Amino acid sequence: MNLPSPSSAKLASAQPGVNPIEFPLGADECELVRWQELLAQAGRELAEPLTTALERVATLTTTGRIDRAGLRTLLEEVDRARQVGIWCQQISRLASGRVRLSHERIHLTNTVQSVLAHRARELQARGIHIVQSLHEVEVQVDPSMLHGLLNALVDWWLSCAQGLVDVRVNMGPSSDTASLICQFQHRSPDLPPDQNGTHNPALDCMSWHLLTQTARTLGLVPQRQIEPSQARWTLEFPRTANGLAAGASTEAPEAGFADSINSKPLAGCHVLVVVARRDVRGLVRESMKSMGLVIDFVNSVSDAIEFCNEGLPHGIVFESSLKTPRFMQMVGSIRQEVPEFVFIELLEEGHTFEISSISPTGMARVGQAAVATSLPSALVYELTRIM
Repeated sequence: MNLPSPSSAKLASAQPGVNPIEFPLGADECELVRWQELLAQAGRELAEPLTTALERVATLTTTGRIDRAGLRTLLEEVDRARQVGIWCQQISRLASGRVRLSHERIHLTNTVQSVLAHRARELQARGIHIVQSLHEVEVQVDPSMLHGLLNALVDWWLSCAQGLVDVRVNMGPSSDTASLICQFQHRSPDLPPDQNGTHNPALDCMSWHLLTQTARTLGLVPQRQIEPSQARWTLEFPRTANGLAAGASTEAPEAGFADSINSKPLAGCHVLVVVARRDVRGLVRESMKSMGLVIDFVNSVSDAIEFCNEGLPHGIVFESSLKTPRFMQMVGSIRQEVPEFVFIELLEEGHTFEISSISPTGMARVGQAAVATSLPSALVYELTRIM
């Protein structure tokens, strides 16, 4: 199908002095404009950090020197570009039309609270504070997709919110629907209004496009209202527990969770691997490469602590030899914030495979000889259990 360019939505008479006649954009044209905007945004967010990183590398090759602060900045710039690439992959996959959704009864309020607790360090580091007003609501939705949607929402806040973010979960008038609402300041009200009448460009970042695409894939329609200094986002869930109970006799059997997201329930989840030995690192990388995970590797407890201080991953896989008192202190600190946080210990030998609920340590354990077959299973069980 050949789609017209956005400018074709405006048809003007060739006669001089005649005002242009504007026609509203059709569905195809709107979709084309949306993808053009997304591609342009991806290009901007990739080019900016990579350009500055390239300049830094050029300086390094000329002088042969880089200080610790410069190296850290370089890593941050490359990481920003990598994150944009990951978001692009996620958006493409969600928009492919091949995502299969399960429909399960999920406690929306608890899930929102869990994600906010998990991302608390990142929010606090950006000076963002959450005010919650959450009614107890259950909805029917794909669990991992809901988790991805809420994390995309937090990523959006990190890109453009300032100060307080007001988060609400409300019941609809008939109790058959529920709404997730957030409102925040995106621009200081003390600043003069934009003379061009445009809103803050940070509101249209890649995390916003991922948030929108995730909602669309779930069959939900988000609404966004932007004022000069405030933004309000609303998402309505049409199927609450009350509505499900009323229509239970006519509902088709629910699909299993393992069938959701093209049999990749962990796609987009972030796992930190703390492993010192190169051979073990290779085993872990190979076992996890087809799971759709975002994986970071560090080789010491100090690096793991520094990594987690900036923001928690969804789970940590660690080598048994690194289970030092300092590591366990980090575990205790994390579990104070997120009691069900996932840790998977890699034992030095054997075919052991224990899930956290039966392990004497309260952590899942996998023997080195079983990494290839059992580590993916451990990750799926442990991470989907808390999502």
